[in-house]
Amino acid sequence: MATGRTHRPATRSRGIPEATVARLPLYLRALTALSERSVPTVSSEELAAAAGVNSAKLRKDFSYLGSYGTRGVGYDVEYLVYQISRELGLTQDWPVVIVGIGNLGAALANYGGFASRGFRVAALIDADPAMAGKPVAGIPVQHSDELEKIIEDNGVSIGVIATPAGAAQPVCDRLVAAGVTSILNFAPTVLTVPDGVDVRKVDLSIELQILAFHEQRKAGEEAAASDGAGPVPAGRDSAAASADKGPDGDVPAVMPA
Repeated sequence: MATGRTHRPATRSRGIPEATVARLPLYLRALTALSERSVPTVSSEELAAAAGVNSAKLRKDFSYLGSYGTRGVGYDVEYLVYQISRELGLTQDWPVVIVGIGNLGAALANYGGFASRGFRVAALIDADPAMAGKPVAGIPVQHSDELEKIIEDNGVSIGVIATPAGAAQPVCDRLVAAGVTSILNFAPTVLTVPDGVDVRKVDLSIELQILAFHEQRKAGEEAAASDGAGPVPAGRDSAAASADKGPDGDVPAVMPA
Protein backbone atom coordinates (compact mmCIF):
# COMPACT_ATOMS: atom_id res chain seq x y z
CA MET A 1 0.00 0.00 0.00
CA ALA A 2 1.29 3.47 -0.83
CA THR A 3 2.14 5.81 2.02
CA GLY A 4 1.86 9.55 2.37
CA ARG A 5 5.59 10.09 2.56
CA THR A 6 6.37 8.74 -0.89
CA HIS A 7 3.30 9.80 -2.90
CA ARG A 8 1.87 13.31 -3.14
CA PRO A 9 -1.43 14.48 -4.65
CA ALA A 10 -1.17 15.84 -8.18
CA THR A 11 -3.58 18.77 -7.82
CA ARG A 12 -0.97 21.52 -7.87
CA SER A 13 0.94 20.16 -10.82
CA ARG A 14 -2.34 19.89 -12.70
CA GLY A 15 -3.09 23.55 -12.03
CA ILE A 16 -6.33 23.04 -10.06
CA PRO A 17 -7.19 26.27 -8.19
CA GLU A 18 -7.14 26.18 -4.39
CA ALA A 19 -10.79 27.27 -4.28
CA THR A 20 -11.72 24.23 -6.36
CA VAL A 21 -9.61 21.94 -4.16
CA ALA A 22 -11.46 23.29 -1.11
CA ARG A 23 -14.80 22.32 -2.68
CA LEU A 24 -13.79 18.80 -3.75
CA PRO A 25 -14.46 17.33 -0.26
CA LEU A 26 -17.97 18.84 -0.38
CA TYR A 27 -18.65 17.10 -3.69
CA LEU A 28 -17.16 13.86 -2.38
CA ARG A 29 -19.37 13.92 0.72
CA ALA A 30 -22.50 14.46 -1.40
CA LEU A 31 -21.46 11.79 -3.89
CA THR A 32 -20.69 9.28 -1.15
CA ALA A 33 -24.20 9.76 0.24
CA LEU A 34 -25.62 9.11 -3.24
CA SER A 35 -23.43 6.04 -3.66
CA GLU A 36 -24.65 4.63 -0.35
CA ARG A 37 -28.20 4.94 -1.68
CA SER A 38 -27.15 3.15 -4.90
CA VAL A 39 -27.90 6.20 -7.06
CA PRO A 40 -26.10 5.57 -10.38
CA THR A 41 -26.05 9.06 -11.92
CA VAL A 42 -26.64 12.63 -10.79
CA SER A 43 -27.19 15.90 -12.64
CA SER A 44 -24.98 18.91 -12.02
CA GLU A 45 -27.96 20.78 -10.56
CA GLU A 46 -28.76 17.99 -8.09
CA LEU A 47 -25.16 17.52 -7.02
CA ALA A 48 -24.57 21.27 -6.71
CA ALA A 49 -27.61 21.60 -4.46
CA ALA A 50 -26.43 18.70 -2.29
CA ALA A 51 -22.95 20.25 -2.00
CA GLY A 52 -24.23 23.79 -1.38
CA VAL A 53 -22.73 25.45 -4.48
CA ASN A 54 -24.18 26.65 -7.77
CA SER A 55 -24.21 24.32 -10.76
CA ALA A 56 -22.08 26.58 -12.98
CA LYS A 57 -19.31 26.58 -10.38
CA LEU A 58 -19.58 22.81 -10.05
CA ARG A 59 -19.27 22.26 -13.80
CA LYS A 60 -16.24 24.57 -13.87
CA ASP A 61 -14.64 22.68 -10.98
CA PHE A 62 -15.19 19.32 -12.67
CA SER A 63 -13.71 20.61 -15.91
CA TYR A 64 -10.36 20.85 -14.10
CA LEU A 65 -10.69 17.12 -13.41
CA GLY A 66 -11.55 16.36 -17.01
CA SER A 67 -15.12 15.36 -16.11
CA TYR A 68 -17.88 16.91 -18.19
CA GLY A 69 -20.76 14.48 -17.65
CA THR A 70 -23.15 13.24 -20.32
CA ARG A 71 -25.88 15.51 -21.66
CA GLY A 72 -29.27 14.23 -20.56
CA VAL A 73 -27.72 11.70 -18.19
CA GLY A 74 -25.44 13.61 -15.82
CA TYR A 75 -22.40 12.33 -13.97
CA ASP A 76 -21.59 8.73 -13.09
CA VAL A 77 -21.60 8.73 -9.27
CA GLU A 78 -19.14 5.87 -8.67
CA TYR A 79 -16.67 7.20 -11.21
CA LEU A 80 -16.75 10.67 -9.67
CA VAL A 81 -16.24 9.22 -6.19
CA TYR A 82 -13.13 7.43 -7.45
CA GLN A 83 -11.89 10.39 -9.49
CA ILE A 84 -12.22 12.94 -6.67
CA SER A 85 -10.79 10.50 -4.11
CA ARG A 86 -7.78 9.95 -6.35
CA GLU A 87 -7.32 13.68 -6.93
CA LEU A 88 -7.42 14.35 -3.18
CA GLY A 89 -4.97 11.54 -2.53
CA LEU A 90 -7.50 9.45 -0.62
CA THR A 91 -6.73 6.26 -2.52
CA GLN A 92 -3.46 6.18 -0.57
CA ASP A 93 -2.69 5.47 3.07
CA TRP A 94 -1.94 8.70 4.99
CA PRO A 95 -0.47 8.10 8.46
CA VAL A 96 -1.33 10.97 10.81
CA VAL A 97 -0.03 11.94 14.25
CA ILE A 98 -2.13 13.91 16.72
CA VAL A 99 -0.14 16.02 19.18
CA GLY A 100 -1.94 17.17 22.31
CA ILE A 101 -4.31 14.58 23.78
CA GLY A 102 -6.54 16.76 25.91
CA ASN A 103 -10.31 16.82 25.44
CA LEU A 104 -10.08 17.97 21.81
CA GLY A 105 -7.20 15.67 20.89
CA ALA A 106 -8.99 12.70 22.44
CA ALA A 107 -12.17 13.58 20.53
CA LEU A 108 -10.19 13.70 17.28
CA ALA A 109 -8.57 10.36 18.08
CA ASN A 110 -12.03 8.84 18.56
CA TYR A 111 -13.36 10.23 15.29
CA GLY A 112 -14.29 7.25 13.15
CA GLY A 113 -14.21 9.13 9.86
CA PHE A 114 -10.42 9.16 9.49
CA ALA A 115 -10.01 5.54 8.42
CA SER A 116 -12.88 5.60 5.93
CA ARG A 117 -11.35 8.63 4.22
CA GLY A 118 -7.82 7.31 3.79
CA PHE A 119 -6.26 8.57 7.03
CA ARG A 120 -4.70 6.30 9.63
CA VAL A 121 -3.97 7.64 13.10
CA ALA A 122 -0.43 6.34 13.48
CA ALA A 123 0.30 7.84 16.89
CA LEU A 124 -1.05 9.99 19.70
CA ILE A 125 1.53 12.24 21.36
CA ASP A 126 1.37 14.33 24.55
CA ALA A 127 3.89 16.18 26.70
CA ASP A 128 2.34 15.02 29.99
CA PRO A 129 4.31 12.05 31.36
CA ALA A 130 1.18 10.88 33.18
CA MET A 131 -0.51 10.33 29.81
CA ALA A 132 2.20 8.03 28.46
CA GLY A 133 0.91 4.53 27.87
CA LYS A 134 -2.74 5.38 28.47
CA PRO A 135 -4.96 4.11 25.65
CA VAL A 136 -7.16 6.60 23.81
CA ALA A 137 -9.37 5.17 21.07
CA GLY A 138 -7.39 1.96 21.49
CA ILE A 139 -4.05 3.67 20.80
CA PRO A 140 -1.50 4.13 23.61
CA VAL A 141 -0.40 7.74 24.07
CA GLN A 142 3.33 8.30 23.59
CA HIS A 143 5.44 11.02 25.17
CA SER A 144 6.49 13.99 23.07
CA ASP A 145 10.16 13.11 23.63
CA GLU A 146 9.58 10.36 21.05
CA LEU A 147 8.01 12.66 18.43
CA GLU A 148 10.84 12.64 15.90
CA LYS A 149 11.32 8.87 16.08
CA ILE A 150 7.57 8.27 15.77
CA ILE A 151 7.39 10.41 12.62
CA GLU A 152 10.37 8.66 11.05
CA ASP A 153 9.22 5.15 11.95
CA ASN A 154 5.72 5.70 10.59
CA GLY A 155 6.58 7.79 7.52
CA VAL A 156 4.27 10.57 8.72
CA SER A 157 3.77 13.65 6.55
CA ILE A 158 0.56 15.00 8.16
CA GLY A 159 0.45 16.29 11.73
CA VAL A 160 -2.53 17.47 13.76
CA ILE A 161 -1.86 20.02 16.51
CA ALA A 162 -4.42 20.11 19.32
CA THR A 163 -2.22 21.66 22.01
CA PRO A 164 -2.72 24.88 23.99
CA ALA A 165 -1.79 28.00 22.03
CA GLY A 166 1.56 28.50 23.77
CA ALA A 167 2.83 25.05 22.86
CA ALA A 168 1.63 25.04 19.25
CA GLN A 169 4.56 26.82 17.54
CA PRO A 170 7.30 24.76 19.26
CA VAL A 171 5.39 21.58 18.36
CA CYS A 172 4.97 22.82 14.81
CA ASP A 173 8.71 23.52 14.54
CA ARG A 174 9.54 20.00 15.71
CA LEU A 175 7.04 18.43 13.32
CA VAL A 176 8.47 20.35 10.37
CA ALA A 177 12.06 19.58 11.33
CA ALA A 178 11.16 15.90 11.52
CA GLY A 179 9.75 15.91 7.99
CA VAL A 180 6.04 16.72 8.37
CA THR A 181 4.92 18.85 5.42
CA SER A 182 1.19 19.28 6.13
CA ILE A 183 -0.32 20.48 9.42
CA LEU A 184 -3.90 20.75 10.63
CA ASN A 185 -3.88 23.29 13.44
CA PHE A 186 -6.63 23.36 16.07
CA ALA A 187 -4.66 25.57 18.47
CA PRO A 188 -5.98 29.16 18.73
CA THR A 189 -2.87 30.74 17.24
CA VAL A 190 -1.30 31.43 13.86
CA LEU A 191 1.65 29.21 13.01
CA THR A 192 4.76 30.25 11.11
CA VAL A 193 6.06 27.61 8.72
CA PRO A 194 8.68 27.54 5.94
CA ASP A 195 7.86 27.36 2.24
CA GLY A 196 6.71 23.92 1.21
CA VAL A 197 4.71 23.29 4.38
CA ASP A 198 0.92 23.56 4.20
CA VAL A 199 -1.14 24.62 7.21
CA ARG A 200 -4.90 24.50 7.60
CA LYS A 201 -6.33 26.25 10.64
CA VAL A 202 -9.55 25.24 12.34
CA ASP A 203 -10.54 27.91 14.87
CA LEU A 204 -13.95 27.22 16.35
CA SER A 205 -14.06 30.58 18.12
CA ILE A 206 -13.63 32.43 14.82
CA GLU A 207 -16.40 30.41 13.21
CA LEU A 208 -18.71 31.19 16.14
CA GLN A 209 -17.84 34.89 15.90
CA ILE A 210 -18.75 34.89 12.20
CA LEU A 211 -22.08 33.25 13.05
CA ALA A 212 -22.65 35.84 15.80
CA PHE A 213 -22.08 38.60 13.24
CA HIS A 214 -24.72 37.15 10.93
CA GLU A 215 -27.16 36.65 13.82
CA GLN A 216 -26.68 40.25 14.89
CA ARG A 217 -27.24 41.49 11.35
CA LYS A 218 -30.41 39.41 10.97
CA ALA A 219 -31.72 40.74 14.29
CA GLY A 220 -31.02 44.30 13.15
CA GLU A 221 -32.87 43.77 9.88
CA GLU A 222 -35.86 42.29 11.71
CA ALA A 223 -35.91 45.22 14.14
CA ALA A 224 -35.74 47.69 11.26
CA ALA A 225 -38.58 45.93 9.47
CA SER A 226 -40.77 45.93 12.59
CA ASP A 227 -40.16 49.67 12.99
CA GLY A 228 -41.29 50.23 9.42
CA ALA A 229 -37.86 51.33 8.30
CA GLY A 230 -37.69 48.62 5.63
CA PRO A 231 -34.74 46.43 4.73
CA VAL A 232 -31.15 47.60 4.66
CA PRO A 233 -30.30 49.24 1.27
CA ALA A 234 -29.11 46.60 -1.17
CA GLY A 235 -25.88 48.37 -2.08
CA ARG A 236 -24.77 48.70 1.49
CA ASP A 237 -25.71 45.12 2.40
CA SER A 238 -24.02 43.60 -0.62
CA ALA A 239 -20.86 45.57 0.01
CA ALA A 240 -20.74 44.30 3.60
CA ALA A 241 -21.32 40.76 2.41
CA SER A 242 -18.60 41.05 -0.22
CA ALA A 243 -16.12 42.09 2.43
CA ASP A 244 -16.64 38.75 4.16
CA LYS A 245 -16.24 36.67 1.04
CA GLY A 246 -13.19 35.31 -0.68
CA PRO A 247 -12.25 35.74 -4.36
CA ASP A 248 -14.69 33.00 -5.32
CA GLY A 249 -17.53 34.58 -3.34
CA ASP A 250 -17.47 31.94 -0.58
CA VAL A 251 -16.98 32.44 3.13
CA PRO A 252 -14.43 29.70 3.94
CA ALA A 253 -15.52 27.21 6.58
CA VAL A 254 -11.89 26.42 7.40
CA MET A 255 -9.56 29.38 7.47
CA PRO A 256 -5.94 28.91 6.33
CA ALA A 257 -3.29 30.07 8.71
